[in-house]
Amino acid sequence: MSPALAVRRNVCIIVMSLALLVLATPGAALAQHQHGAGTPLVAGEQSYQLGSLTISSPWSRATVPNAPVAGAYLRIANRGQQPDRLIAADFDGAGHVEIHESTEENGIARMRRLEPGLIIPAGATVDLKPGGYHLMLMQLERGLTEGQKRKATLVFEHAGRLEIEFAVRSIGAGSASHASHPKQ
Repeated sequence: MSPALAVRRNVCIIVMSLALLVLATPGAALAQHQHGAGTPLVAGEQSYQLGSLTISSPWSRATVPNAPVAGAYLRIANRGQQPDRLIAADFDGAGHVEIHESTEENGIARMRRLEPGLIIPAGATVDLKPGGYHLMLMQLERGLTEGQKRKATLVFEHAGRLEIEFAVRSIGAGSASHASHPKQ
């Protein structure tokens, strides 16, 4: 790898890590309490159906001007008998979208790309939330502004493609729908 390419790669890793810290911190306090499986969504939020999959509460945080990255979050419920896998996504205004997992090991936040995607087990619900699984929106062409709706396409290995809209919430938003909370 050339020195210039190595520097560019390291800068990208640093920027993404800093973005992860910004994205993960405000929602951490909300994740400390639990709600039952029947917690309703915020009034007016969209829910989408694709085969046995239900996608609900898609949202992202507003960004500061010229931010190169952002996170996007949602809940995916698989009511089917077979697992599926989220393998790709497109997001209006993002040059590239990756499926990531954030973890913390020994007090150090880490983020990794999930290859070949995120498994949605049969009969299970998977939350993409701050500090956990999320869509990493990269190469943002323009910032995300509170109150906007942004179109996106999710691609699943078996169920196929689904067009949805993400609501853009305030910069400090957690998940008001409580979709990020674990089930009891």
